[in-house]
Amino acid sequence: MQKGHKVVLIGCGAVGTSFLYASINQGLASEYVLIDVFKDAAIGNEMDLADTMAVLPSPFTKIKAGEYQDCKDADVVVITAGRPQKPGETRLAMVCDNAKIMKDIATEVKKSGFKGITIIASNPVDVLTKVYETITKFDPKTIIGSGTTLDSARLRRLLGEKINVHPSSVNAYLLGEHGDSAVAAWSNATVMGKPLQEYIDEKVVSKDDLEKIKVDAVNMAYKIIEKKRATFYGIGVCLARILKAVLKNEKATLMVGALLNGEFGCKGLYTGVPAIIGANGWEKIIEWKLSNEEQELFNKSFAQLQEVYKEAEKAI
Repeated sequence: MQKGHKVVLIGCGAVGTSFLYASINQGLASEYVLIDVFKDAAIGNEMDLADTMAVLPSPFTKIKAGEYQDCKDADVVVITAGRPQKPGETRLAMVCDNAKIMKDIATEVKKSGFKGITIIASNPVDVLTKVYETITKFDPKTIIGSGTTLDSARLRRLLGEKINVHPSSVNAYLLGEHGDSAVAAWSNATVMGKPLQEYIDEKVVSKDDLEKIKVDAVNMAYKIIEKKRATFYGIGVCLARILKAVLKNEKATLMVGALLNGEFGCKGLYTGVPAIIGANGWEKIIEWKLSNEEQELFNKSFAQLQEVYKEAEKAI
């Protein structure tokens, strides 16, 4: 009999519970454990989500508020804990507070004897994924940042709206920081196999349109936070998508945070790049040939993350 999958969520705020709700509705795991520094948040969400068990088309078998020792035999740990982004605040501005929180979490997960895959969405995600890897000393490939999965989903939706096609038919992605310095890799973009440049030549979309789409995709979080104080449904579904690729060993290609080791000319930090995701984590980074301008922007994004990581190092 095949063993069911066990997933531990650390951080029961809006992002974590949106991820859990998406995963439960897709029938991704059979057992879920919730951990939060506020125990009542974990218990309350356990009780609320348990109410879905009797009516789901793909039911799970167990959900509970737990402790770090529950990570020991988990297949995947998902970390969304951290203080939320304030209106107008960049993700990078949160680094010192959340680096300390991530250090504590990483120490406890390591102590539990956990041997599985970690998925991280706590912001600033590129920097905190590296903090987690530094503290745990786990195989870097078993640690997946959410990277630019959400940023790229936003870009695909906005470009799809402009061209009047469904976003699932749009292959256009943001690279680099999950944040203000993300780079639109337009030179590699296609819609149903047709290069984006041909849509520009046919005047279906202009370069000015593309710049506005990129800016809107990057700034989407600020707009949502201004209106409702937090963003969580989009990232929740993106985390569930990454989890599905891991649990089902899909070998899917997603825009995740992976540790660069010379790819795209950079080295030593996690950032949003295309990578193959399967049961062992991110298995391989797929390198694209970027335009000179895109490569320059990517280098700047990476250099900015390196500076912010130095601040995180001081904090931990």
